[in-house]
Amino acid sequence: MNKNIQSLYKIAQKPARKIIGLMSGTSMDGLDVALCEISDAGESTQVKLLNFDTVNYSEEIKIEMRKVFAKQTIEFQHLALLNEWIGVLHANMILECLKCWNVPTHEVDLIASHGQTVMHAPKILHKQDKFPNATLQIGDGDHIAVKTGIITISDFRQKHLAAGGEGAPLAVYGDYFIFGKKGENRIMLNMGGIANFTYLPTTMNPEEVFVTDTGTGNTLIDAFTRLYFPEKAYDKDAEIAKQGSVNQFLLNELKADNFFKGVFPKTTGPELFNIEYVKKAQVKSNTSIISVCDLLATLTRFSAETIAEAVNFTINNTSYSINEFCIYMSGGGMHNPLLVSWLKELLPCNFLKTDELGISGDAKEAVLFAILANETVSGGESDFGSRRGIPSVSMGKISFPG
Repeated sequence: MNKNIQSLYKIAQKPARKIIGLMSGTSMDGLDVALCEISDAGESTQVKLLNFDTVNYSEEIKIEMRKVFAKQTIEFQHLALLNEWIGVLHANMILECLKCWNVPTHEVDLIASHGQTVMHAPKILHKQDKFPNATLQIGDGDHIAVKTGIITISDFRQKHLAAGGEGAPLAVYGDYFIFGKKGENRIMLNMGGIANFTYLPTTMNPEEVFVTDTGTGNTLIDAFTRLYFPEKAYDKDAEIAKQGSVNQFLLNELKADNFFKGVFPKTTGPELFNIEYVKKAQVKSNTSIISVCDLLATLTRFSAETIAEAVNFTINNTSYSINEFCIYMSGGGMHNPLLVSWLKELLPCNFLKTDELGISGDAKEAVLFAILANETVSGGESDFGSRRGIPSVSMGKISFPG
């Protein structure tokens, strides 16, 4: 038997595995690195978050990635170079984290690498009948495996596409396994660049569970903060937005896109929600000369209202009432006090962070990919039914160190 296959077989037989989950989202602020200890699989999954850090990207890294990120026209050679470069970069970041945590590489069983999304193109966005849903994440798994010496599982979204999904969001699997609880209705709300939530009813019936994007989280707020304040990566504590007022004319135009009329589940990205999207809405609403503070206030309200409307629509189509739900927040948006206060105003629920459930809201997405890798090697079949967008599949491609 090939020694790598033999090693993988032994890992799959362990009562618990140490898995590093990696996540770099559309905000492109850095790489989340979560070292987890995971036992069992499926609905019996147990997770301990042993160590976590976010390794910030330098401005050089961000500049190189923005040359291809969500762009219709790129230099193809640069994309090819970035695929390898980011793989090596992420491997080095993992090794630095392990060194800081005093964890030798031989103690880590697997790496689960999401990669860096550079293009997300479901049919709802590309609108070309002859082509299927598509998405592309770069940061080659083989480079990570060879550089670290650790078996690496990557490219999770492709199986989701192949089985009929849109490649995102994938949170439903991990959310259901570790956050679902009989006796409590939960909404797991993640507010990254794009916002999404997983609906977990008290019944814990997997055929009722689903996940969907709602629209923007932080992506537009961050983009316009960088545009007008190059020294700032984001509107920290909503300091700029708090000084402004919501422009209702612009808000109405921002919410007019057909994406918001689409059925759940659905996905989107900065390919749609970008600076050009807002500029067009400003022209249509005759709001091009509003202040930067008013613009950021309006964009923050845009995220809040579209999240709230998606949650309300979902719950209104069930036998439950909105006040029977607890919303657990994760992602960068949970640190935006204005966004959170508006969500609390719009949704009469109990709001908490996933930290209350034992997983840091900042680490949650990286942990969820570690769980997906655990399912790849040790999971059985968890049947989520035959509904659109949630295929019952095992995901990820396996890269061996040698």
